[in-house]
Amino acid sequence: MTSEYARTDAFRGATFRLADLSGATFRECDLSGVRIVGSHVDDLRVSRQGEATGRVIVDDVDVSAFVAAELDRRHPERVRLRGVRTADDHRAMWATIEDLWSETVARAERLPESIRHERVDEEWSIVETLRHLVFAIDSWVGRMILDEPRAYHPLGLPPTDFSAASAAALNVAAEARPSYAEVLAVYDDRRAQVRRVVGAATDELLAETRTATLDPAWGAESHAVGECLRVVWEEHIAHRRYALRDLARLEAR
Repeated sequence: MTSEYARTDAFRGATFRLADLSGATFRECDLSGVRIVGSHVDDLRVSRQGEATGRVIVDDVDVSAFVAAELDRRHPERVRLRGVRTADDHRAMWATIEDLWSETVARAERLPESIRHERVDEEWSIVETLRHLVFAIDSWVGRMILDEPRAYHPLGLPPTDFSAASAAALNVAAEARPSYAEVLAVYDDRRAQVRRVVGAATDELLAETRTATLDPAWGAESHAVGECLRVVWEEHIAHRRYALRDLARLEAR
């Protein structure tokens, strides 16, 4: 049985020499400054967190700009998001995201129900991904922007580092196993909510500050409305990229 090391700093600054790390998985770890020297890296895959800005160097070649440019080429919505400023920009951005996710959902609906629940390399399934997008909208639109006291749908799925206690405090059933149809119905409802909010947005509203508690473990936080919407856009763009990657593998089987 393989070992798992969670929430530990025991390996900070450690050196692994002539060690067999084949097949190891590093998930949500701080690997900044890590050096891999003279090692076999066949099929080494790195998925960076969010819109990573740190350098990535392979064989003394800084590949950071190449990777960023290639991702922008494959997903031009990333570039478009960087230019979003006004309320009209936000409306256009959400319209683009809705179109992209409608295409993604259409692909998922061509798969059997069991495959929609299947994880690839322990990443979220398409059902779990949609649940997480529900949670993101509930957090940043329902709770933060609209100040709804009961903003969270029980079928939303928090980030993996969100504690069970915090999820329970928000009435979120992270361990639920809903059907694809159930989750899609909730997601469609939340998409309509975002559509209403962004449809009524003004440039003045984007600059207004909202304060709410999104994670009971962290307490209250404050953000501009425009920042809240941008988080929702970023979540949709990033998770669609992951979903497309995994759907391609599931469809190829």
